[in-house]
Amino acid sequence: MFVGICRIELLLMEGCSLKEKRQVIRSIIERLQNRFNISIAETDHLDVQRRAEIGLATVSNEARHLENTLEKILNFIDQDDRVQVLNITREIF
Repeated sequence: MFVGICRIELLLMEGCSLKEKRQVIRSIIERLQNRFNISIAETDHLDVQRRAEIGLATVSNEARHLENTLEKILNFIDQDDRVQVLNITREIF
């Protein structure tokens, strides 16, 4: 069994309130959960208006499958014009 974890630091492109930020992040999290069946949550920068960090985890019986899934997740986030990826940390155990 292999476990893939990833932390993604995001910059919200438009200046917005905390309420608007949470709506954007919640939307991204829900879409990722529905599409990739992963565990995901906002993990840092909770009270910062234009920055967010999300953490996610997924499990598979093949490391290559995890790599492909993480790449698809990152591409999915990159296509969202509301955010810019600042930093990515990922590991497979």
